[in-house]
Amino acid sequence: MNLLNRVVVATLPYVPRLIVRHFAGRYIAGETLQDAVRCVRQINREGKLATLDVLGEDITSEAETTEVREQSIQVLHTIAREKLDSNLSIKLTSLGLKLRGDICFNNVREILKVASSYKNFVRIDMEDSSCTSDTIGIFKKLQREFSGVGIVLQAYLKRSEEDVRDLIKTRTNFRLCKGIYKEPPEIAFQGKEEIRRNFIKLLGMMFEAGCYLGIATHDTWVVNQANGLIKKFGLKRDEYEFQMLLGVRPELRKKLLRDGHRVRLYVPFGEQWYAYTMRRFKENPEIAGYVFKALFTRNV
Repeated sequence: MNLLNRVVVATLPYVPRLIVRHFAGRYIAGETLQDAVRCVRQINREGKLATLDVLGEDITSEAETTEVREQSIQVLHTIAREKLDSNLSIKLTSLGLKLRGDICFNNVREILKVASSYKNFVRIDMEDSSCTSDTIGIFKKLQREFSGVGIVLQAYLKRSEEDVRDLIKTRTNFRLCKGIYKEPPEIAFQGKEEIRRNFIKLLGMMFEAGCYLGIATHDTWVVNQANGLIKKFGLKRDEYEFQMLLGVRPELRKKLLRDGHRVRLYVPFGEQWYAYTMRRFKENPEIAGYVFKALFTRNV
């Protein structure tokens, strides 16, 4: 973590919420679905795709999971009604993963039924390592019934290579990212270079198996290596996409668009923006640095 990122993260807890809201404004669409719609509409006008995510992971009751499920379904209805070029991302802990597996499964199944009716797509996000096996297990059950569902794998987890070998058998739709949660060295690579190398290794395995892939990175080196693999496998534009966070590295995503790639932005929104911002920046200080620098540029 460089000095700027360290200073940004260390001072955030002492900054008034109003200022943090301004700071996070490049990174979060807003508190309401209407805010998110405006953001996605602008993103679409610029030629980019979007993924909407309703913030809220601290679920303690079944009633709360039902509320999140209905919010997610409302997002899908709104995407269709507003004719947005966007899909939906969900976190299983917000839908009951740590309460009871059947609650979570049934909630996600209801969401996927609505997405299927619109021919839209739902990405099941990946969380910390305590959730990995259960998340993959639920995904595999749902994948047998629904085609419009994909999953995220994290390149820093040592188990991910074996997970890829398993999931490519069904030509899974992947989102591959480095991973942001703090994990011990027994289960996760710690060094920047070894995480990068594993990312590209997994990317090659997925491409070789003919899987559609969301390449989620803000790392120019990874982008360049991914471009090499795209050329090696002779991939068409509709066989992959690059994915980035809202407000992060706008110059890189503009270059990707100019070079003819599909680019999708992750668009989080919701009343829990403050807790999400604080957690996300602490877990990945590099992102905090990117957003801080973006405040002083005109690019969006």
